[in-house]
Amino acid sequence: MPNFFTDNEDLLFHFDNLNIEESVAIIEDNYREVQEYPYAPTDYQDAIENYRLILGIIGDIAANVVAPRAADVDAEGSTLKDGKVTYAEGTREAFSQLAQADLMGFTLPRKYGGLNFPVTIYAMAVEMISRADASLMNLFGLQDIGLTIYKYGSDEQRAEFLPKLANGECTGAMVLTEPDAGSDLQAIMLQAYQDDKGDWRLRGVKRFITNGCGDILLVLARSESGTKDARGLSLFACYGDDSVKVRRIENKLGIHGSPTCELQFNDTPAQLIGKRKFGLIKYVMNLMNGARLGVSAQSLGISQAAYEEALKYARDREQFGRRIYDIPVVSNMLIDMRVALESNRSLLYSTARWVDLRERLEEQISRLKAEGKAANELNARLKEATRITALLTPITKYLLSESANRICYDSLQIHGGTGYMKEFDIERLARDARITNIYEGTSQLQIVAATGGVINDVLVTYFEKKEEYVYKGVLTKLADHLKEIRQIFLESLKYVIDKQDKYFQDVAAKELVELYSFIYTGYLLLDEAEIESRKVFIANRYIVSALARATSHADAIKNEHFSDLLHADEILI
Repeated sequence: MPNFFTDNEDLLFHFDNLNIEESVAIIEDNYREVQEYPYAPTDYQDAIENYRLILGIIGDIAANVVAPRAADVDAEGSTLKDGKVTYAEGTREAFSQLAQADLMGFTLPRKYGGLNFPVTIYAMAVEMISRADASLMNLFGLQDIGLTIYKYGSDEQRAEFLPKLANGECTGAMVLTEPDAGSDLQAIMLQAYQDDKGDWRLRGVKRFITNGCGDILLVLARSESGTKDARGLSLFACYGDDSVKVRRIENKLGIHGSPTCELQFNDTPAQLIGKRKFGLIKYVMNLMNGARLGVSAQSLGISQAAYEEALKYARDREQFGRRIYDIPVVSNMLIDMRVALESNRSLLYSTARWVDLRERLEEQISRLKAEGKAANELNARLKEATRITALLTPITKYLLSESANRICYDSLQIHGGTGYMKEFDIERLARDARITNIYEGTSQLQIVAATGGVINDVLVTYFEKKEEYVYKGVLTKLADHLKEIRQIFLESLKYVIDKQDKYFQDVAAKELVELYSFIYTGYLLLDEAEIESRKVFIANRYIVSALARATSHADAIKNEHFSDLLHADEILI
């Protein structure tokens, strides 16, 4: 039987080389959790073996339950009748398997029925589920809803909502977008008001809500009448009861197994999560960062599936008396896909480790404060981790979602005309991939989100340490290439800053962000190449290509033709 964990050599490499010991120790309260929960790990190695076991179970479910049903789920989709949404049969069966295996509370504490796992392990699970069926990830991957309630809700709210999410009794939804407020969430107008008894109620319409038929809804609403900006928004939890009407399911290009709904709230009873006015500026921004990491893992899973389809087809298909796999232009495409896959995976799990560290430092600081102890050193480290995750999360979402679309495009191209037909999985994968660089913030918004960290050179200390490190053998030349790219970036950055033109800075943002990502990902691959010889080829191919692209990016920034974008109104007539 196939297994999407054990059959993925590169995923196993990253698991075997995890560096999350500090985060796991904090999660497990220095392994004191075992005193209350006998099944909790006794040390780091015990935790790792537990993670391996669970990922193996998910890999089995993904390969043998989810993937075989994905085509039928895509064809059947979700249906709406008499205001009730019904999932495709394959979705119901797969979700039931995941719930029975107690996998729906991945990162929630054991107190509420969760597994108490790190974000990094959760991302690996999301990748495997997405490889099997990207639409199911939109049910499995909404676990950040429970985590948000845990972080910002009251003890009563945690006790009410979290066990239902963890045991699979309830599904959830992030209810943010409105017809006139897509990416611009501060324009949200759905009304939250208090009735005569002081209880909160919700009134208005939401649109493009992933799994909007969920049982527990986290809703961003305008609680402060007369306001028009982010400071008037608060976050609420409510049930998807009869007062929430599903007005329609969107007829979408892809991820058909995931119902995207338009909702009407009719004086729906709701509970305020956290404090008023913090809905967008704190709670939803945290929720969105988690969702963006989830979409990054989803993109990677789709990419893996597309690559596997292309590789199999190229080996099986004969043209002109030989396998198309043996035609250099085809094998070169497959190599580029493989390099993109592995470099993307390196970036994803590096970002996930930083997210874990930030989350756990926050947790540790809270514990120390509760004990009346100082946490000065931890506060400094938390500040650093927050800056780095604020940079890496949008970069990762941008690069991996764009890459998923390219890999699917190339996979379909390798299939030729047959790939355009619904009988082949690549047709579905290409449609499913298209949403990844749109939802949870478009690629363009990810660039905007990352630009500040890039311009402020947030990773400067890391890069300086890497430049001082002596790589040996064949890696020496690659390290020199990364130093070249770093110099190209610094010169390009100086050119942009010296312009003292905010608009020009925005125009150059894409190239600057990508230049920065070349350096960071390149060093990740170099470090991996020191561990495993197979990675030397990946590092070489990636870094040599990145150097060529870096030169092109610098030319684009400094070339006079680049400034044509400053006169877009005159050109786009």
